[in-house]
Amino acid sequence: MKIFTSILVLLALALIVFNVTQLDFNSPLQGDSGVALIGIAASFCAVLILLIFRISKRIEEKMNDNR
Repeated sequence: MKIFTSILVLLALALIVFNVTQLDFNSPLQGDSGVALIGIAASFCAVLILLIFRISKRIEEKMNDNR
């Protein structure tokens, strides 16, 4: 499970980098820049969710070890 979440985090980070290259900093809400901002926000949310999932699995393992 750890490898799977690591791969997904790396893909989300790659999407963030790709979307940053698509931004037009002069007009960030126009055209493709707006789509890129949405993509950056969605990828950032995905990274946070995956990290929370990984932490919850680690806590679950520690809880099961203590029983």
